[in-house]
Amino acid sequence: MAAQLDQSSLRRGWALYQRLLTYVIHHKATIFFGLLGFLIFAASGPAATQWLGWTLDSINSENYEQARILSPIICLAIAFVRGTGSFLGGYSMAYLAQQVMHRLRCELGEKFIGLPASFFDRQAAGRLVSKVTYDVQQIAGAASEAITVAFREGLTVIFYLAQLFLIDWQLTLTFLIIAPLVGGIVSLASGYFRRYSSQMQDSMGEVTQITSETIKGYKVIRTFAAEPMVNDKLTSASERNRHQNMKLELTRNTSTPLVQMIVAMGLAFLVWLAMSPDFFAGRSPGEFVIFLSAAGLLAKPIRQLTQINAVIQRGISASASIFDLLDEPSEPNKGHYVARRIDGSVEFKNVWFSYNASSAALKGVNLKVEPGQTVALVGKSGSGKSSLVNLIPRFYQHNRGSILLDGIELDEYELSNLREQISLVTQQVVLFDGTIADNIAYGSPHYLRDEIKSAAEAAHAMEFISQLESGLDTQVGDDASLLSGGQRQRLAIARALLKNAPILILDEATSSLDAESEKFIQLALQEVIKNRTTFIIAHRLSTIERADIIVVMERGKVVESGTHTELVSRSGHYSRMHELQFQPQKSKLR
Repeated sequence: MAAQLDQSSLRRGWALYQRLLTYVIHHKATIFFGLLGFLIFAASGPAATQWLGWTLDSINSENYEQARILSPIICLAIAFVRGTGSFLGGYSMAYLAQQVMHRLRCELGEKFIGLPASFFDRQAAGRLVSKVTYDVQQIAGAASEAITVAFREGLTVIFYLAQLFLIDWQLTLTFLIIAPLVGGIVSLASGYFRRYSSQMQDSMGEVTQITSETIKGYKVIRTFAAEPMVNDKLTSASERNRHQNMKLELTRNTSTPLVQMIVAMGLAFLVWLAMSPDFFAGRSPGEFVIFLSAAGLLAKPIRQLTQINAVIQRGISASASIFDLLDEPSEPNKGHYVARRIDGSVEFKNVWFSYNASSAALKGVNLKVEPGQTVALVGKSGSGKSSLVNLIPRFYQHNRGSILLDGIELDEYELSNLREQISLVTQQVVLFDGTIADNIAYGSPHYLRDEIKSAAEAAHAMEFISQLESGLDTQVGDDASLLSGGQRQRLAIARALLKNAPILILDEATSSLDAESEKFIQLALQEVIKNRTTFIIAHRLSTIERADIIVVMERGKVVESGTHTELVSRSGHYSRMHELQFQPQKSKLR
């Protein structure tokens, strides 16, 4: 069983490395110049030993005059050629590594944008960031550094061995007896390298995740005096990472000296044989020096060749992580219908939806909304309000039933075209590093300055923007941390207004506004929702009393619907909610 697992792991590792090499093959010119440089570099090694032997023979033959001029020139020429080859090969491989990293990061970025919302629901952001930074770097090492060492040192070994064969092929074959033993050690170490590399990547992702949470949640951490707990979590995660790193280093630093010792034993035996009287017969001292120098210089490239195994295994382990992510299925987009601008009618017919198999978030929802109507969704947390509106832009796919947009099944719309018809403001406002104007016009740089300003005014955001030193050109900082919650919310509303889509979704869009700001926003929304189908999710019933339809949800079902006046008069769910919210105010008035 263990042998079968090893074989399976070996096949998967080779398949991953072959896929990784497809990122390298595209750069044929870079590889060509890199290999040319390594070929020059490798050939310069035997040339140097040949020069040393020739110089020694020249001294022994007392041919000083010719050697005194040529030997320094040859020495400088070899150094220059070796340096040129080293630069050409090293720079080409560095360029290749950067190109591979760039392509992988771009592919990951495109993949993130195309992944369904359900993927991000089950993934930690810090671990995904770790894939783009740490894992990609490990892959680049396997793709370029391993190739660099394999060709540079591999060619060097070949040239030195060729030189040894030309001098005495029988002794050289004797030295090559150690090759199977070296290969066995390298193969044994490979399994450990890949296992520890995989564990190291997991622990590195954990460190990144905790660090990301610490930076984002520093206020909560300090307020709840959670510093010791956070420090303990980070220390534990970092300790696991350190432990896995040390296991990897132990394997590498055990296998490398072991290989070196075996090679040294082979060299020692080779020298012992070479110093026999039979070897000297018919050979000059220079040839003896060449033979011993070439044999001695073989140790370093062989050692480096065994060390790249760790780099390759780390890269293969990282490749498994990256390629699994790249192979994740993207959002389904089988629709082909493209509309210029929809009217905005939305109909839910017996719609069922669940995030997982255990429970349903929506159970047989039926709802029809005419173009231009304002629909308010109310109910307890977890009643299915957000789940319902998240189905409209197809963030999630409903399980049963049908959703019609202008009478056409939602799945028939081309995905990007569908989302062009929808503006969205969520409770958790997301703003991006850049200027206020950039955030309002996010995703649509073609908007004019006056249009951006008008949208900001409609959202009553210019009241605080005009007080800022740079106005619309003010940098908001990472996640708009320099703005208050109410200010961020108004910018998000301005962004939705600027888009001017026929469907507007406001998911607790006024939740972070103070009383005065909310009043202004309500006035703005009265104008904005005209001729636009609007879905409003709200807990404060005072914000949705003028809605055309109020839908009360409970446990994934629509339990009531109607106007504010109708629902209050029924003495049902909505009436009880209304009474609970306004009873305290009536008591205060008394």
